Amino acid sequence: MAIPDNPESGPRRTRGRPRGWDDKTAQNTIKSLDRAMAVFDHVSRGSGLALSTIAAETQESPATIYRILVTLAGRGLVEFDAEAQLWHIGPHAFTIGTRFLRRTSLVDRARPVLRRLMEATGETANLGVEREGAILFVSQVETHASIRAFFPPGTLSPMHVSGIGKALLAAMPQDRLERLLAGQDFASFTEHTITDRDRLADELRRIRARGYAVDDEERNLGMRCIAAPVFDMNAEAVAGVSLSGPTSRVTPDAVVGLSGEVIAAAEALTRAIGGVARREV
Repeated sequence: MAIPDNPESGPRRTRGRPRGWDDKTAQNTIKSLDRAMAVFDHVSRGSGLALSTIAAETQESPATIYRILVTLAGRGLVEFDAEAQLWHIGPHAFTIGTRFLRRTSLVDRARPVLRRLMEATGETANLGVEREGAILFVSQVETHASIRAFFPPGTLSPMHVSGIGKALLAAMPQDRLERLLAGQDFASFTEHTITDRDRLADELRRIRARGYAVDDEERNLGMRCIAAPVFDMNAEAVAGVSLSGPTSRVTPDAVVGLSGEVIAAAEALTRAIGGVARREV
């Protein structure tokens, strides 16, 4: 049965969107909560941070940071290593993250695709998406080989040194690509990292032409990655599939054959989510 409008409050608003939904001014934000979430985000990016370091880097007082951390720790979002005197992201953050992954069928539908890719190539298969100018790895099926690549779900990587990152950059509309690259610092990780914008542009043209990207020891020496984009129903690249392995197995000669497996996996996942692959003309 339809619920009539409340004569005192006017027309009924959409559930979950209160009056002033589009008003993002200060009176509609909780400053203390916003500050706490900023601290949580900062801790999550580190591999263990001291209280004084967090305070200095967030420009908050140590007393304020301590209260925030204790509150977050009470919810399991951060935890304290008493021996090292360092703060880390907590286990409940992972629980919340897995709930986010359940929102989309992409991860669920990718699992059998990634498993088949791993079994066909003998190398670790990965799924990644773009988040705020970086690649977020959201799923992985590891190879059984003793020497293998490992990018656990939640790992972030700069786009210019990631196979998936370069595959997604190559598939982006030019205007969005230029906006995203304008915010990149092209940090160098190895002697093979592409740090020049013109060189990266040339690399993206090659990726578009052949349909796959290669991270050729650009993030980690001794590791090579091959990736291809996954498209949604609007023919927009929404994710990337990759395989990663040591250069001793993923050799330059092997890349061409392995790339076919990666492209096939990306196309299979595109079909599984009802997507339409974009074809270059």
